[in-house]
Amino acid sequence: MKLTVVIPCFNELGTICKVIEAVKASPVKDIEIIVVDDRSTDGTRELLRSKIESQVDKVFYHQKNRGKRAALSTGFAAATGDIVVVQDVDLEYDPNEYPLLIEPILKGKADVVFGSRFCGGNPHRVVYYWHMLGNLFLTTLSNMLTNINLTDMETCYKAFKREVIQSIKIQENRFGFEPEITAKVAKMGCRIFEVSISYYERTYKEGKKLA
Repeated sequence: MKLTVVIPCFNELGTICKVIEAVKASPVKDIEIIVVDDRSTDGTRELLRSKIESQVDKVFYHQKNRGKRAALSTGFAAATGDIVVVQDVDLEYDPNEYPLLIEPILKGKADVVFGSRFCGGNPHRVVYYWHMLGNLFLTTLSNMLTNINLTDMETCYKAFKREVIQSIKIQENRFGFEPEITAKVAKMGCRIFEVSISYYERTYKEGKKLA
């Protein structure tokens, strides 16, 4: 079993090296790392070319900023692993938990797995109440429209069988990827599982960009 990790990045000079190191140190050994730079302007592109290209399998450079959806689409299309996982560059999600995320797929029980920050007892940093409430609202709305009972639709950590994610045409730009992909895998009748994951939320002072 080979795992592909798709890492979209935009202006992540301070964290991209740390994330690559963490992914390479994960317990999964047969791993393909794909980085997609969405026209960074802070020196991230130069760092990718000078240092990181030799450490990962593939790096793609968008010639203009096209949004997270486009970055993910580029990475998904290039994936060759049996399972594909999304990894943000914000240091809030732990690559050591890849085995938890992909286990239901490996056991033949799931086609898609969501890593939930809100179910189970894994540690999560206590920071922003309104972010949690916003995520709960969006998840509830998504559940009403799809008739599935997720606890964390907005999570970054999602694992897909490669044939599933490569069969989906993602249309939403920017950060509408989460509800769109959730609706589409639900409509496809995919077997969707949730597993509890840890979450190390950053503060705005530490560089947090989005809820």
